[in-house]
Amino acid sequence: MVYQFTIYRFESSAIYDYKPMTQSYDLDERAQTLLRYLIQSYTSDGQPVGSKSLAQHSGLDVSSATIRNIMARLEDMGLVDSPHTSAGRIPTQAGYRLFIDSLLEVRDLGKSAQRLMNEAFSEDKTSTDLIQTASNMISQVTHLTGLISVSKQAHVKVRHIEFMKLSDRRILVILVVNADQVHNKVIQTDREYSDLELTEIERLLSHYLIGNDFKQAKNQLLAEIRQHRDDVNRITESVLEVMGAVCGETDEDALLMSGESNLLQFAELSDIKTLRELFEIFNQKRDLLHILDGCSEAKGVEIFIGSESGYSVLSDCAVIGAPYSVNNEVIGVVGVIGPTRIAYEKVIPAVDLTARLLTSALNTSK
Repeated sequence: MVYQFTIYRFESSAIYDYKPMTQSYDLDERAQTLLRYLIQSYTSDGQPVGSKSLAQHSGLDVSSATIRNIMARLEDMGLVDSPHTSAGRIPTQAGYRLFIDSLLEVRDLGKSAQRLMNEAFSEDKTSTDLIQTASNMISQVTHLTGLISVSKQAHVKVRHIEFMKLSDRRILVILVVNADQVHNKVIQTDREYSDLELTEIERLLSHYLIGNDFKQAKNQLLAEIRQHRDDVNRITESVLEVMGAVCGETDEDALLMSGESNLLQFAELSDIKTLRELFEIFNQKRDLLHILDGCSEAKGVEIFIGSESGYSVLSDCAVIGAPYSVNNEVIGVVGVIGPTRIAYEKVIPAVDLTARLLTSALNTSK
């Protein structure tokens, strides 16, 4: 199966959900050109950009004195900063935001990257495998840490229920939900159940749940089992607890990550203290899920730069995400996390394309 997709230029609002800027800046064309070149140069090598480099490579036919004056004005506006005396300048969070909102020109990914991504989603895979593929692919293409949130689904249909005795008091519960999601869970029972009893409980659960929305059928089933003896109630309720976890009745959504080690290539994130804090937020996942949840209502790609994420540990990071959906219902967000000096012109279309391909694949997989 081959999925059709479009790479949008930045002029198309379909790719990027604009965050309103808190401050407007009056920049002439020369100032815009210098800021654009400075950010592109800094994101490329992480080195502060001096006036000499700006004069040689910005393409402007102006004197070095004019460039120094413009850069001083940009610094007064808070768009660039000087980390050290005579060491050149680097963009600030405000500078990145202005660049993304007004100056960025999004590039095509290139035929090889597009082909790689298209082929990855063209195979016949389960929805679980497709989501894992998306996490791996976005990390591979961007060389950043890939993030995929899997939200609690509003409608989960049970397709198959089966019990298998493993020992006297251990039973394997096999569940198939939606089109292809298979879940296996071992439950421990208070006593041994005969094959006949398990068949009866399996029949009862199947009668109410198979082909129906789990949440809608659960209450009706619970009312029904109260009429049965306590032993049946206990094992049925145990199975419902398992199914509740499978069908989205959990405290938090799931988060898949790939390529965490990719962040080690960036000097500003590689010191021990920063790495410890980053990997702590990776392990907890709760904060990252909260950030990605902020992308779930976006019309396209959402971008959080530094403190915009609301977390001080990510003050030197950028989080870029886009929602994906099944049957026109958003069920999660695909994104990346990396330093603020990432190649936004390449990463934005990569996130956008991954979300679109994942949506297409999930809606066509059976």
